[in-house]
This record gives sequence, C-alpha cells and structure tokens, in this order.
Amino acid sequence: MTETLTRDSPVRILNGVGTARAARLAKLEVETVEDLLYLFPRRYEDRGNPTRLTALEPGSFSSSIATVVSIERRPTRRRNLSIVTALLSDGAGMAQGIWFNRRGLERVLPPGTKASFYGKIENKGGVIQLTNPEFEIIDDEDDAVTGNPGRIYPIYPGTEGLFQKWLRTLIKGALAVFSAELEDPLPEGLRQKLGLVPLQEALGVMHFPVDRDGWARARKRLAFDEFFLLQTALALRKRTYAAEKGGSPLAWDGPLLGRFKKEIIPFELTGSQQRVLGEITSGSKQEVPMNRLLQGDVGSGKTVVALMFLLAAVDSGFQGAIMAPTEVLAKQHFQRISEWLSGLGVPVHLLSGSLSNSQRVDVLEGISSGEPCIVVGTHALIQKTVRFANLAAVVIDEQHRFGVLQRGTLTEKGNHPHVLVMTATPIPRTLTLSVYGDLAFSTIDELPPGRVPPVTRKIPGADDSRLLSFIGEEIDGGRKTYWVCPVIEESDTLPLMPVVRRHELLSKRFGAERVGILHGQVSADERDRTMDRFSNGEISILVATTVIEVGLDVPGASVMVVEDAHRFGLSQLHQLRGRVGRGSARGYCFLIGKPGTPEGKARIEAMCSTADGFKIAETDLALRGPGELCGIRQHGVTDFRVANLAKDRSLLETARREAFALVNEDPALVRFPELRREVFRKLGLKLKLVETA
Repeated sequence: MTETLTRDSPVRILNGVGTARAARLAKLEVETVEDLLYLFPRRYEDRGNPTRLTALEPGSFSSSIATVVSIERRPTRRRNLSIVTALLSDGAGMAQGIWFNRRGLERVLPPGTKASFYGKIENKGGVIQLTNPEFEIIDDEDDAVTGNPGRIYPIYPGTEGLFQKWLRTLIKGALAVFSAELEDPLPEGLRQKLGLVPLQEALGVMHFPVDRDGWARARKRLAFDEFFLLQTALALRKRTYAAEKGGSPLAWDGPLLGRFKKEIIPFELTGSQQRVLGEITSGSKQEVPMNRLLQGDVGSGKTVVALMFLLAAVDSGFQGAIMAPTEVLAKQHFQRISEWLSGLGVPVHLLSGSLSNSQRVDVLEGISSGEPCIVVGTHALIQKTVRFANLAAVVIDEQHRFGVLQRGTLTEKGNHPHVLVMTATPIPRTLTLSVYGDLAFSTIDELPPGRVPPVTRKIPGADDSRLLSFIGEEIDGGRKTYWVCPVIEESDTLPLMPVVRRHELLSKRFGAERVGILHGQVSADERDRTMDRFSNGEISILVATTVIEVGLDVPGASVMVVEDAHRFGLSQLHQLRGRVGRGSARGYCFLIGKPGTPEGKARIEAMCSTADGFKIAETDLALRGPGELCGIRQHGVTDFRVANLAKDRSLLETARREAFALVNEDPALVRFPELRREVFRKLGLKLKLVETA
C-alpha cells in the first residue's frame, strides 16, 4: 500500500488484490477501499467456546470445530448428482457432513483435517448431520489477524475464489492504514450526548470484536450512522419541498375529469377512495409541489385514483406520467388507461424498452411537443433522451421496486411536478418513518364492495389429488389458475421444482393446449402473447415465476398455487395472492411446501391466518427485515448493512428526532460540513439547500 491511496481508491490497488480478486470483490459490492471497510461480517464464530457435536440441535444452524475421520463420494441415481459424506469427530461426539456436487472436496478435507463447520443441523435416522455446511480449515496463524487468539473470528459474505483468512488479513491491513482517514460525519456534541463510540473504534471492533459488549457498542454506533444520514437527507428534502415554489396548481373541475366520473367508471368510489382523492386534490392545488405516498392493499383501487390525478393535469393543460417497475405492468396500465380514456380523446403513450426505433421516435416527439397527454412507461422514462415539455403530475407505481432516494430522477423531467408515490405493499409504521419520512401519507384502507379476500390453505405436496381435482373443476368452469415456482430451471444444489418441469407435468395432466409458461427468460413478444392468451381464456393455467407478482389484473383468475412457498417473503406471497379473486369468482390460494425452519413455518401460518396486508407487512419486517419491502437494498447507505428496522426502532426514532432538529437549526448544514458532505456523497442527494431558517 502507498501513501497516495485514499478511501475512494479502487480496491484492486491494495497489495494482494489485483484484477482477478477485485472482480470477485465486486460481486460483494466492494469496489473501493471504503467499501472494503464497510464489508461487515455476516456472523462470528467463537472458536474458544464452540458448540460440541453432542449438543447440536436439529433444525438449528450451528458452528462446531471437528476433525475429519473419513470422507467418501458416491454417485446417485440422478444424473450429474453425487454426494460427499464426511464422518466428523470432536473427541466427545460424532456427526456427518453431507455435501451435494462438491468437486474435489476429498482433496480439500482429507482425513485428519481440523476445521470449523457451519450449517443446518438435521437428525437422519438417529445420526446428527450437517447439510451442505460451510467450512474453514483451522490455521493457528490466523489468530494473529484477529488479535484475539483462539476466540472470535469474523465470517464474511463469501464468493468463489475468496478465502476467509485472506479477507481478514486484507481488511485488517486496510483498517490500520485508512480508518483514521475517514471523516466522522456525526457532530461531536451529538456523539457525546448519545454516548456513541468514535467511528474508527466502531469499525475496528465491528470487524474484530473481543467480547459481545464491545461489539454491541460498535454496532449501535454504525447503525445510528445509517439511520442518521438517511434521516438528515429526508429532513433536508422535506424542507426543500416546503420552500419550493413554481409548481403548477391543478384544476379539479375540468371537463375531462367530470366526464370520467359520470361516463367512464362503472362503479362508485369507496369512502376511502373519496377521502384520499380529497387529500390529493388539496395537495395538488398548491404552487408548492405535492409529494405524497399512497398506500393501499391489493385490489383497493389505487389505479383509478392515480388516473384521476393524471387527468386533472391534462384538464389543466399539462402532461402526466406514470412509471411502473416492469414492462408487463406498464403495458397493463397502458391498455387499461387507453380503454378507459378512449372516448375522451386524451392521448396516451407507452414508452418501454421493447418499442421499435420508429415507435420510440413518435412517442418522444409527442412528449417533447408539449401536448397535454398521459405517458406510461418503465425505467425508459428516466433516460436522457426523454424530454417532457410540460410535465406537472408524476405517478410512481410500486415505489419499493425503484429504491428510496431515486424517485427524483423522473420528477427532474418537469418543472416542480406534483408527485404521487404508490405501493400495494403495505408499509409498517417503522418504514414509513424511516424511508418515506419526507412524504405526506394517504391510505386506502377499504376494499370495494363485494371484494372478498381469497381463501388461503397450506398443502404439503404438489401431487395432492384434491388440489389437482379442484384446479380441474375451476378451469372447466371457465376460470383461470396461476402456478408459481421459485426457479426457472433445475438446480444441482437446491431441491426446488423448476417452472419448466412443472409446466411439463401440468401439461400432461391438463393438456398442453391449456397450459402456458412465463418467466424472465421469455422474450418480450412471447411474454405479451402468453399474457394475452391467458387473459382471453385461450390458456387456463399459467405456470410462472414471480414475474406475475406485482399489479397483474386478470379478473377471471381464481386460483393461485405457490410452490415452495416458505422460500418467499410474506409481502411477496401477499402480492401473489392478490392476483386472484379480482372478478366475480371467489379466489383461492394454495401454499405448497414443507418449511424446515421456524421462520418458514411462521410465514405460512401468517398467510393462512390473515388477509390484512398491514399485519402481514409487520410480520414480514420482524421475520426477514426490510429487504425489498421498500427498495433499500439497492442504494448506498440505505442498504442498511448494520441497522435492523425491526429491532432498532428506538434507535431510528432517536436518529430521526436528532436529524430533524439539527436541520431545523441549521437548514444548509453550514456548521456541519462533514455531515453535509457525507449525506450528499453517500446518498447521491441532489438538492439546492434552503439556507434560511
């Protein structure tokens, strides 16, 4: 390492990294020295007090130190599948290690090798077994790296070709050289007030803890940083919104909106929809741009409310845009909106990646001409070549698919447009405070009259004759079935039913002409044809991956089958269940699988016990953390590497309170340049700060 290196230097420049290892580190989202310092362990092993083999509990994940007594490989009847079995001993007990298709394992773990093994514990015929365990050969020289001989070892996220000992050595060296260079963004007075340890100390202890108390103090500091930086960004943006002028007030008494209410929609809005519409109307009549989050459970009628918002913009002589996360959903929005508005003469354009060049040119010309219109699109809407002349209303559908602080990219296409952010994934209060703390809130908490939640049942196996007979009765009655699988093709390591194989089996049972297939590797044209055939009844069963999760609306679909359901998140299962029962027929959701973990069992039980999306979201947050619930994994510091929204609620509330108080006191962060620099750098924030209080 040289003195010219900084925290922003590419990690490949570090001694021992080079181009090949840098490429492997990039798979772990490590590209700079700073990324490396923030590559925190995913777990720790206390090798001074390992779990004895005799104390291993079936159903748990445990770590033990043992010696390989014997090891052998044997083929199976299944093509291209072999099993390696190792007999392990720690002097007090015996256990088996089982691996599937691990080439060369006999050479890596010959008899006599001492290693740390970590994996799922099972009881197979009275024999304790570790299934596909991770392992690391014990090397006493590694004690010098941890600085705590024989005790606590960090275990980092892995990728092929990177070994734990090498990662420990690399990170230890980087900490020694670079941690002091990192500016502490936390104001010193605030750090002392809250009793938080300095940043450099926290980083060192997080990687190489000596005891649990020290680790807990380090974790608290780093978790607070993540919350505090995000809350500061939200406080700055909320203050900027409030100070903005120059937005375009929308008129809600125009002829198009009036005709739409009287002539087009064949139903009465629910009381909840009317209340939310009033909140949107009030917010978008102002010169200060509206920024509002619209929550509503699956099937609650958010789309019609969003369309009325866009129509108000067209009525006022402006343009409106709606951005969806997938092309399938964008095209569905386009078709539905076009049908609804066909008699009103409102131009509706679709902008997506699959358009031909000539189609794209026509759409771009229409957008740039300034004609009042509605544009529906995917991420293609935010490309540089897309220039709106008069954008005043923006709808972002399924916000959690786009990321927390990235929604501004589309709004920058207009002159302070009003923004409506929609999600059918109910968001727990903790997340609304943390991730959407800069927005006003509206919630549609009422389903349309006659809409009954689907019946949900768990089924142990996909070959259940009652399930297959029931599906046959449904499709014979003109109704449709979704069958969802977690993977596309067969895997050598995971015993999951692939969508391709399930399609074959269902085609044999019900006839190939009645069964279609849909997944991410299908071309856009074929995907459209398949969806059209499913919608119009040419096919009755659609076997798919989760590409059908969000927003699809096929009123005749009555059955949803989810295979290996325990492998899906709760909110994802709730979204899938929401695809059925959207018409006159009752919906049914069948969850197939035999969950082997308490979390998997809890997910299935929660789905069968309630249809309330908000209760499900709270349970999902508690079981698996925020994940994709709000799109926080994709973007820098908001990929909470340390903080846990389910467990750190009080810390979040403290961070929010302190951040908003600080921004209120110093709106441009003039007295806190390190904090300002870090917020803008890590979160990619683009704001013109308001310097007056």
